[in-house]
Amino acid sequence: MPEESIIVGNTVMYGAIEGECYFRGIAGERFAVRNSGAVAVVEGAGDHCCEYMTGGIVVVLGKTGRNFAAGMSGGIAYVLDEAGDFDKLCNMAMVELEPLLSEEMINEDTYPTPAISRPMAGSTCSRTCSIAISSGLHVLITRHAKATGSRRAAEILANWKEWLPKFRKVMPVEYRRALKEMKANADAEPKIAIGA
Repeated sequence: MPEESIIVGNTVMYGAIEGECYFRGIAGERFAVRNSGAVAVVEGAGDHCCEYMTGGIVVVLGKTGRNFAAGMSGGIAYVLDEAGDFDKLCNMAMVELEPLLSEEMINEDTYPTPAISRPMAGSTCSRTCSIAISSGLHVLITRHAKATGSRRAAEILANWKEWLPKFRKVMPVEYRRALKEMKANADAEPKIAIGA
């Protein structure tokens, strides 16, 4: 079964700078190490996934090995944490884990705080931001399902409300700070009216 088999070896996507890839199966060790701009969806990964990652997006629809995100300074990863133990596998030195909220939970002002989510001082993710993250993840999983025929992805999409709260967003602390500063600088720039 592809969902239970290693189908790509070690160091796949090492130093990737762009593009998209979808793997119906599990990746070996050091998947997406030094990824700086590519998008990838995989159904599991070995040790050291997203190590030294500086950009791009990685979605893992299954178990990971240990030392996930060691030295990760940029980019974003989304990990399906079915067992609720991903915090023990993730290297938390430079990243924080965030829950993904479903649109229904956001609209109802229900904000669960799972044990693996550390408090985030100064977090700027609004309701709109949470909805956008949720829909962006849905798009990537939909692309994965279409490209690979993945049964795992099809099951997640068919029961989206149940699966979404099990995902964790891996966000580098300094990357979040840099994004916040860029947004503040862009908001502070004077707007020029054209054709007035």
